[in-house]
Parts: sequence; C-alpha cells; structure tokens
Amino acid sequence: MRFELMYESFFKIVQGIPLTLQVVIIATILGFILAILVALMRISGRGILSIPAYYFVYLIRGTPLLLQLYFVYYGLGQFSFIRESFLWPILREPYWCGIITLTISTGAYSSEIIRGGIMSVSKGYLEASNALGMSKFMTFMKVTLPITFRQALPAYGNELILMVKASSLISIITLMEITGIARTIISKTYAPVEIFLVAGSIYLFINFLIVISVNFAENRLGVRNI
Repeated sequence: MRFELMYESFFKIVQGIPLTLQVVIIATILGFILAILVALMRISGRGILSIPAYYFVYLIRGTPLLLQLYFVYYGLGQFSFIRESFLWPILREPYWCGIITLTISTGAYSSEIIRGGIMSVSKGYLEASNALGMSKFMTFMKVTLPITFRQALPAYGNELILMVKASSLISIITLMEITGIARTIISKTYAPVEIFLVAGSIYLFINFLIVISVNFAENRLGVRNI
C-alpha cells in the first residue's frame, strides 16, 4: 500500500468536492420541485395527469442512471431540431447534462416518497382544516405538506445519500468531480486501489455528514413521535 501516494492524492481529489456538492445540491432542489409536481399529478385522480406521471416514474426507475446520462449527453444532440433550438447551448454542456439527468432521476424516485407521505396524512387533519374554513390550497400548504415532509424525511435522507453516490457517474461525461479527478490520477499512477480508497473515504465522509444532518432534523421535528 503506497501511503505517500494516498496522502498526496487526497489533496488533489478534495478539489473535486465543490463541483460534486454543487451538482448534488442543484439537482436535489430542482428534483424536489419536480417530485412534488409529479406526486400531485399521480394523486390528482385525473387520467390526463396521473397516467403520464405514472409512466414517467416507471421509465426513469426502470432504466439505469448511466443509460439516462448517455441519452441526455450523447443522444439528444443527434436530433437536428434540438441542435437548432434554444436548448442546445445548455444540452451541449456536460455540466448541465449531468444536472438535468440527476434532477430527472431524483425527481422520479422522490415523487414516490412524497406521494406516500401525502397519502399517509390522516383524514382527520383534512376534515379539521375544512371545518376551520381553510381552502384546499391553504390546507395543502399548512397541513398536508408539513406532515408529508416529516413523514418522508427518513426516506428522503436515503435519497440524498444515493444522489451523492450517483454524482460519481458524471465523471463519464468529462466532469472533474471527485471520481473524475481520481480516475485521472489512476491513469497516471496505475494505483487504482489506493486512489479509490481515498475517493471512497471522501464520499463516506460526505454521506456521514448527511446522516448526521438528517438525524438532527428528525429529532428537531419529532419524526419518531408521529
């Protein structure tokens, strides 16, 4: 085991942390918004909304993330109408392709988490809000959404961890995040075990911080007491 190489590589690989976190945070925020919209479409009871949402979730959850990344980055550019549209300046950049792919992926998975949280809200809360004269929108914002968030927080914490791990795939499209830098170092040193141990330790530390943060939020919100 070449510990000196691991020590030197550590300071190079950590330079990819900002890009990794940037992609994960942006994709998570956009994916959360998408997840709420898809979840509402699923439970709307209207076929024109629920059916497309169902097949969207089925398609994304049923195909590998790597395949989706290849399709967005390499596949969409094959269509001339996309290359000639206003979307091309975005879709030709690997950075935005990575964010779009991760957003769609986490949006599909998170929509099922949110849908389950919404459906778990007791009818008693909804009846009480109706008795108080609250509108459907206010009931959703003041009653349904907060309870849903508390119910879904443990599962959503797992989704955040999966997002951090999934971000390693964007190195395939030339982005120099943690895994991308690690692969570059490996190509020069031919020491995959040592370098990937360093990269894996960094991912482990990031996910450890996520676990601590989610547990803190659960305790503050009294999730275990629901």
